[in-house]
Amino acid sequence: MGHIISLAALLFAFWLGLSGHFTPLLMGLGLASTGLAVYLAHRMDILDHETHPAVLTPQLLRFWIYLSGEIVKANIDVIRRILRPGKSISPQLVRLPLPQKSDLARVIYANAITLTPGTVTLHLDEDTILVHALSREAAEDLATGRMASAVPEPPGVSQP
Repeated sequence: MGHIISLAALLFAFWLGLSGHFTPLLMGLGLASTGLAVYLAHRMDILDHETHPAVLTPQLLRFWIYLSGEIVKANIDVIRRILRPGKSISPQLVRLPLPQKSDLARVIYANAITLTPGTVTLHLDEDTILVHALSREAAEDLATGRMASAVPEPPGVSQP
């Protein structure tokens, strides 16, 4: 029940942030639409019971800040490689261990790799991930495991 309540609260806060209207009528309609959406999702049994959204939110915010920095650094690196003549690009296929225990954390990690310029997730196995990197340095950076360790795990999932 706590999962449903926190999901409804987060959805309403998101709706309120996007709408920017604080009149009683619009807030009531937003509350009603949020409640209906959560009720229908619960009735259809499509709610993800792996995570508790309100608990995961602070971890995700920290991860988004970290990921934003990685994206900026990777953009600068790709621009330098494009503008530098010669052999500055050395494509790599690298298979990395996948330390995340939950499906949600694995998908977040795979998407974070793909969002970072110069790297693309090609395949996700049970315990490894196949990544194409634009350069040897990008592959080595992923191999350090910094990004993998920054990915938040849902509550109740033990860290590796």
